Amino acid sequence: MRTSIFHLLGAFAILALAAGPVCAQERSATRQGFNLPAQSGKKILLLRPTMRVGEQSTGGLFEPNADWTEQARANIGEALDASQRNLGNEIIIAPDAYGEDARALNEHMALFAAVSQAVIQYQFFVGNRLPTKKRDNKADVFDWSLGNSVASLPGADGADYALFIYNRDVYGSTGRKMLQVVGMLAGVGVSSGEHVGYAGLVDLKTGDLLWLNADAQMGGDVREKDGAAKRVRQLLEDFPGSTIAKADVVAASGAGK
Repeated sequence: MRTSIFHLLGAFAILALAAGPVCAQERSATRQGFNLPAQSGKKILLLRPTMRVGEQSTGGLFEPNADWTEQARANIGEALDASQRNLGNEIIIAPDAYGEDARALNEHMALFAAVSQAVIQYQFFVGNRLPTKKRDNKADVFDWSLGNSVASLPGADGADYALFIYNRDVYGSTGRKMLQVVGMLAGVGVSSGEHVGYAGLVDLKTGDLLWLNADAQMGGDVREKDGAAKRVRQLLEDFPGSTIAKADVVAASGAGK
């Protein structure tokens, strides 16, 4: 039963993302009462980021590109390595996962994507905010969880928190861009490309989502080293206890996004 639920959540994430971003504005949130000062001695397990990179066909379908994905994964990994010293606490790189461990990790990464999309749609997007997530005593109720099964992930027994990262980059094909131009002339809106990123900190004992930074219109071409570095700065800006602030990201990227 657990596997089928995870698969359904993963499918929800893919379908929701394929339908297009719900929120075009970057948002972040921290769970009430959570505080992670720099040099607190806490250990953060850095999981291998989920990367989905491909091309958008003329008809709007996602066509994965293995070469782009591997290049993006290498560039993002390098940028994450460079940014670790700015995160304020000890970073532990998750061990390679195989067999059942790899399956469980993939399921949790899909679950993280689904929960992140739900946060965007039902909390960050005010018009859709669930009754349980509305303002209470002038504070948003940020209460989301991946479940306590995260405690069984590879490397979790030696860490306090896990850092999940999800990226989906779809670059418009020539045909899609031409269709966009034709649509503009006809007064019909046609999107070309999609760049979505989520970064979240999860309590490895409870599964509670402690911090989330989500953006449905991210900058930086992850296929290039400089673009991947910009993407990582955007994903990790205002990370609890870090020195990566929004102002630094804007300054580093010139005009922001």
